[in-house]
Amino acid sequence: MPEAQRRSLHHATETQRYGENPWRSTIVAICILTASPAFATVLLPADLPTAVAESNVIVYGRVVDVRSAVTVPPRGIETFVTVAVIDALKGNPGRSVTFRVPNGQVGRYRRIVVGAPEFEEGDEVVVFLHGQPPAIPALFGLSQGVYRVARQAGVPVVMRGSSTRRRLALDAFAREIEAIVEKPR
Repeated sequence: MPEAQRRSLHHATETQRYGENPWRSTIVAICILTASPAFATVLLPADLPTAVAESNVIVYGRVVDVRSAVTVPPRGIETFVTVAVIDALKGNPGRSVTFRVPNGQVGRYRRIVVGAPEFEEGDEVVVFLHGQPPAIPALFGLSQGVYRVARQAGVPVVMRGSSTRRRLALDAFAREIEAIVEKPR
């Protein structure tokens, strides 16, 4: 078989295999036009001085209200947490402070954001909040902005993450924060 005829036969076979299907480009165009963007949460670990510096308000308090609501897109569902302030470590929050967390459930719809903490009424927490009024503040770095307070032999201690981690007395933690706040930049 001559070379030119063999190339022509090879081209015909390839066209049949991979096809010049008119629907192919239409399907690809529809997929591209209807694709929705993917969102991801990427947080870099922050040390305590960074968390203190980038937070407008830091409070120790008790959670008194937790409510989820549908919010204006693109947020979707958020939880609004109200904390009765026991001690203001930075800023002037007043007697209570409400902040938002990007997760929650409204009816049968639930939004889950990896790294977003969950709260229950009665939780004792130290929270690091950022955001300027009139906006409702948010937690600094999601879970990085929450320290849970527990009692150890009657003494309040702060912890973050696993309960096996080292715990620090709340008053020592508060002094550490206050020293960072007072340090000149």
